Amino acid sequence: MNWILPEGASLDFEGVAGPVRIVRGLGGGTQGQVYEVELEGERLALKWYLPACIARDRGLERRLGESIRATAPTDAFLWPIALLRASASSRPLIRIREESFGYLMPLRPASYVGASEHAAGRLAIGLRQVLRACFFLADAFHALHLAGLCYKDVSLGNLFLEPGSGRILICDNDNVAVDGSGEGAVLGTPGFMAPEVLLGQARPGADSDLFSLAVLLFRLLTRHDPLRGQMELAIRCLDEPARRRLCGEDPVFIFDPVDARNRPDPIEHAAALITWPIYPRPLQALFEQTFCRGMKQPSRRTLTGQWKQELARTLDSRVLCVSCDQENFRPAGGSRPCWSCGTPLPEGVSLTLPRGTVAAAPDNELHPHHFDALAGEDLRHPIARVVAHPQDPRRLGLRNLSAEAWSAEAADGRPHRVAPGESCSLAAPIRIHTPAGPIAVQRPARPAPAA
Repeated sequence: MNWILPEGASLDFEGVAGPVRIVRGLGGGTQGQVYEVELEGERLALKWYLPACIARDRGLERRLGESIRATAPTDAFLWPIALLRASASSRPLIRIREESFGYLMPLRPASYVGASEHAAGRLAIGLRQVLRACFFLADAFHALHLAGLCYKDVSLGNLFLEPGSGRILICDNDNVAVDGSGEGAVLGTPGFMAPEVLLGQARPGADSDLFSLAVLLFRLLTRHDPLRGQMELAIRCLDEPARRRLCGEDPVFIFDPVDARNRPDPIEHAAALITWPIYPRPLQALFEQTFCRGMKQPSRRTLTGQWKQELARTLDSRVLCVSCDQENFRPAGGSRPCWSCGTPLPEGVSLTLPRGTVAAAPDNELHPHHFDALAGEDLRHPIARVVAHPQDPRRLGLRNLSAEAWSAEAADGRPHRVAPGESCSLAAPIRIHTPAGPIAVQRPARPAPAA
């Protein structure tokens, strides 16, 4: 690539006090190029714009300044932190003649991988981590929309995942604008744009963000597009008019419960047919809400808070198959076979809390929202985690992740102290008293012996 800023050079910029060393180029696109840079010993990222991008979007520099002053809604955003212009001494070294500018942002850690790697099936990541990534994504957009902002270009290309934890990072936040302002040249990414934006009936905003967010969540959970079904296969030439019809004029959700015209093909769309049945019915219903009623009625689309609530509940129902060890989700008040091997899932041990029930499966966690009605769903600060015994994975315990001791009451009524960092066994029905609230360990009733 022909880099605009010379790699290895130290350049002076208006906007920061010291020189910025251009470590290496990271990539580029239609808007500009991104570099790894060093400023006063700290590694950051620098996005430098092409003149054509600046010409298309005259309000870009002003919006960047407003974003920098407003700060990031959450730490999930690689948010702009300083606006840079080349000083007179550095301008001759920049390989474009026209006036340009860029901005500094945090550098993405090496442990984060592009979400497109997961969508393409090239990333080893468990269902728990994928669901956590979906939750953190909904949480980030919840905070963004509460701040009166919209993102406008939600897509796989702007999202990074940490496979081990499910944490996320969102890049390209220079597209963010005040909701309803209609500012900016960016309309969105094909395949993620809301129908009304694709058809030119509306500018991107929070309502179109909700559609694009649902597409991204669906693709993370199923590794398939929600509108790619048999209607697309019937088209010989998938040109722009055809895409406009499939995604804007007559879009049909592949799992629409009423309209079966666009069902997935068993051969071409096998991933969708395998993954969709894995998830609980309430989570599926949120996709139907956006892709059926909300397809042409933006006000009916699933809200970010609804996504957070249901994704957290889905994680609470996570269990492991006793035969193949695959992750499954136990339905409320019922049973189902393992999606992978067909073995019936046992009822299993559960933790009854003041606000809900959590299945006792390794790595499942308890959070403040399980105890406090005023605490919103938040997965960042767990109070406890279910752990398996290192020698016998069938023996489960509950580890105290809080800063205060618990009192665990055994079946014989005798209490014992569980210090922070320690675990208590879940082998027998017990009651655990924590500062946050009580935890009751429930085991399935044993069947009565045959007469």
